[in-house]
Amino acid sequence: VQLVESGGGLVQPGGPLRLSCAASGFTFSSYAMSWYRQAPGKERELVARISFSGGSTYYTDSVKGGFTISRDNAKNTVHLQMNSLKPQDTAVYYCVAQLDCWGQGTQVTVSS
Repeated sequence: VQLVESGGGLVQPGGPLRLSCAASGFTFSSYAMSWYRQAPGKERELVARISFSGGSTYYTDSVKGGFTISRDNAKNTVHLQMNSLKPQDTAVYYCVAQLDCWGQGTQVTVSS
């Protein structure tokens, strides 16, 4: 079982960034997928979740209207489109499968 995130980096406040996660080693289309993040000195928090079919999504309040989670079950990938980024969105972002498998994380830094 493996999850590999990509797409992190440095972005200016108000800018967009798109994270991707490539999954392998399990039946991707059978599991909900989530994005978590952990900022320095803070606890890890759930950012967004998408059901196995993609028909249901959840967002933490602080990202509603700015972030969009999506998945492509044919390509075993899940994405997090982040718009209107703020400095407080700076964190390491993790892709997580419902079977409690975590990726290695990708750093997102929002700064001018």
